[in-house]
Order: sequence, then C-alpha cells, then structure tokens
Amino acid sequence: MLLLFDIDGTLTRGGPAVTAFRIALEHTYGTAGPVGEYDFAGKTDPRILRDLLGAAGLAPDEIARGLPRFWVRYLGELEARIATEPVTVLPGVHTLIAELAVRNDVFLGLVTGNVADGARLKLGSAGLWHHFPVGGFGSDHEVRNELPQVALDRASRHWGRAFNGRESVIIGDTPRDMECARAVGAATVAVTTGRFSSAELRAAGADSVLPDLSDTAATVEALTAPKTLNKNI
Repeated sequence: MLLLFDIDGTLTRGGPAVTAFRIALEHTYGTAGPVGEYDFAGKTDPRILRDLLGAAGLAPDEIARGLPRFWVRYLGELEARIATEPVTVLPGVHTLIAELAVRNDVFLGLVTGNVADGARLKLGSAGLWHHFPVGGFGSDHEVRNELPQVALDRASRHWGRAFNGRESVIIGDTPRDMECARAVGAATVAVTTGRFSSAELRAAGADSVLPDLSDTAATVEALTAPKTLNKNI
C-alpha cells in the first residue's frame, strides 16, 4: 500500500515558510497582497501566490514574469531562516514514520502543496525527508487534485511496480486533502491537528479521522485498513 502524507498540519506545523513567502513576494512584486488574512490551508504554493497577487491587482503576465525570481528568493529565505525557526514535528510522527519505514507492505510518499524544494527544506530540518523518496508537489501542478496522480506515477517508476489509487491512502488535515484523494480513488485518513474538526473532515469524505498520529498502533491500523474502520478513534 502506498501512503501519501501531507506536510503542513499533518506531519509538522510552524516554521518560517509564511514569513519567507511574504518577504519574497514583497521583494519580487512590491506587495504581498492580503497575506495576513489569507487562508493557506490545503492550497499549493503557486495557487497561494496567484491568489495573493491577484487580490493585489497584479495582472497574470506580470505575475508570470516574476516567478523565477520569486522562487529563488522564497527558497533562499526559507533555507536561511529554518535553522533558527524550525518546524515543529507533530506528536507521534517520528515514531510512526520510523515504524512504517521498516515494513515491507507499505511504501511512503508525499502529496503536498509545497514546492518540492520547500518540502525538502521543511522535512529535512525535521529529520524526515529521507523517508519519502517520491511525492506530488506544488511545483508539479498548481491544482492540488492533480498531485496524487503525479505521486502514483513517480512511485511506480521508483519501485518498479504499478500503483493506483485503490491501493493508496492520502493522509491530511484539510478537506482539500480529502478532495484530491477522490481524484484518484484513494482512501483517506484525516487528522485534526490542523484547524478543521472531525465533523468537518468526515463531511469532506474522510474514511477515518484521528486526533493526531500519536497512537502508533491505532494509526497503523487506520492506514492499512482505512475504508473498513469509518469511525473516530
């Protein structure tokens, strides 16, 4: 089974990404738009950028011209700041991932709105990046629903066997994680470590809802048989 984890709000929280994003926007475009009021949850980095700059009145061609400079500045700011403002690894994550990594019946990957190098910096600072050899990232597509298929294709190439949505699970903390899983027919395990409640995540289609990933045995059970549980734990 292929287990595809979201990052922010699921494996980690905090860190300097929002600050780095704001600084890079201001440096590149002269504005960060309504960044203080914006809901980042479940969105890809390119979508966030276009939303903020569009709200500030920038035209699509103006946004496009600045993208190469923006990404260089954002990643530079993120790398420079993350050593002193590291992400917080959420409860149980290190233990869970270490246990899953040594099993021969599951494979680990990511589906995240972070661009790939942003994901690498965040999870690298947390000592987790090496566990996830494949993923679908915001740098692959602005539309999050496209990312699970990217991850499936990469997993098939990496491990030399075919993967499809029916033998995959997406683990996340937002309704958008549940929505993108439906795009490939994957099962879903949601955690309430973000800002969405169990009821909201279940209404969004979660097959199982956990408070967090701290109960390793219960989490492994949910991840390996998510569609049979269909209950809160």
